[in-house]
Amino acid sequence: MSLVETVYRLSAKFPPEESFGLKMQIRRAVVSIPSNIAEGHARSSTKEYLNHLSMSRASLAEVETQLEIAIRLRYLTAEEAHAALSDIQSLGKQLYALRNSLEVRK
Repeated sequence: MSLVETVYRLSAKFPPEESFGLKMQIRRAVVSIPSNIAEGHARSSTKEYLNHLSMSRASLAEVETQLEIAIRLRYLTAEEAHAALSDIQSLGKQLYALRNSLEVRK
């Protein structure tokens, strides 16, 4: 959830012409990360939970790529994006560990 807040703050700095482009795309992707985790957790089977965790990891990769694009387009500096990119790495490890522990249960 903190990554969502960070990405929303960062994307608010994007130029106005990106309001319906990269800005909305990165916001949709970052919101889908905790949403898929929550939805998967609420499902009745471990298999479904694993599937939703996989979607969360894909969205996480999408957000990372989109932040890199924002840096290349000079909408953000590398320093501005550093904390979010660090959080992405940490969350990726957590999702990987959770997925592995659920695989054992399957």
